[in-house]
Amino acid sequence: MEVYRMLPEGTLAELIDGILYMSPSPIDSHQRAVTRLVGQMYLFVEKNDLGEIFTAPFDVYLDEHSNAVQPDILFIAKENLAIVKGHVHGVPDLIIEILSEGNSEHDTVRKRNLYEKSGVKEYWIIHPTTKVVIGYQLRGESFNELDATRGKINSQLLKHTFSF
Repeated sequence: MEVYRMLPEGTLAELIDGILYMSPSPIDSHQRAVTRLVGQMYLFVEKNDLGEIFTAPFDVYLDEHSNAVQPDILFIAKENLAIVKGHVHGVPDLIIEILSEGNSEHDTVRKRNLYEKSGVKEYWIIHPTTKVVIGYQLRGESFNELDATRGKINSQLLKHTFSF
C-alpha cells in the first residue's frame, strides 16, 4: 500500500491482495461506453438525490492495507457518502468495469472476486465492442449472476435501466 500511495496522480494502477497491477490507457470504445453511462447515471442520481457517481482514475481503498482499485464507474448511495474522504475509503454500492483488450481476466475474475468478498452490492462488467453486459448482485455474502444483456444495464439497486 505504501508503494501504491506514492504513485503519481493519475497513474492507472490497482493494488489487489497486495499485488500491484498497472493498466494502459483505455481505447475509444471503452471511453464511449463510460461517457454515455456516466451522463445518464449522473442525471438520474442527481434528479433523485440518491448519492454520488465517480469515474476513474479515482482511488477506492476497499481496505487500508492491501486493496485499492480504480473502477471505471462507481456509485455511492447518499447514506454511505461518509466513506468519501478525498478518495473512497470503504465499499461503493455499485461498480461498473468496462473490459480492456487483453486484460479481461482482471475484471471478470480477480476484481469480481474482490468485489464479492468486499461486499459490493451490484457489479457490472461491459465488453465495449460487443456491448455484452454481465451483472452481479450481492445476495448474502455471494454474488448472484444476473441475466446478460446487450447495450444496457438494468440496475436493481437504482431501479433504472441505463443504455450505452
